[in-house]
Amino acid sequence: MSTRKTDAAPPLPEAMTGRASPAKAAEGDEPVFAYIRSLPQPQRGIAEAVDALAARTLPHLRRSVKWGMAYYGVGDGWCFSCGGFASHVKLMFVNGATVLDPVPPVTPIGMGKATRGVELASLEDIDEHQLAEWMTQITSVPGVGGARR
Repeated sequence: MSTRKTDAAPPLPEAMTGRASPAKAAEGDEPVFAYIRSLPQPQRGIAEAVDALAARTLPHLRRSVKWGMAYYGVGDGWCFSCGGFASHVKLMFVNGATVLDPVPPVTPIGMGKATRGVELASLEDIDEHQLAEWMTQITSVPGVGGARR
């Protein structure tokens, strides 16, 4: 059996392997769009759908790349993140355990005791109504890194 270099699968972006993405921290729409474009399918499609839902749901949406993932907020704080991993996209809500009803099922490792979210393995896993409700709820309180409202 030949193991020619052309037979090997292309390497996954680092975020896809469980480590932080090499995406550089930067605020604004374009850095987030570039991060999303860097993801392979189906993660790219999932992240695009989450980003589009956030844009439709939240007036004055702000975007940023932080810690190798897309971060979203309104005002001057960051409220939720979306990042690609090998088998899914994680959508995580900062302080979701104390703010969201119902509380999302996933407790991520290394993102804070109160962070909660969902893992989306396909577009069919996206419950737009529930995700939009969580986005609205989480942005009603101050986000991380911003001034108190």
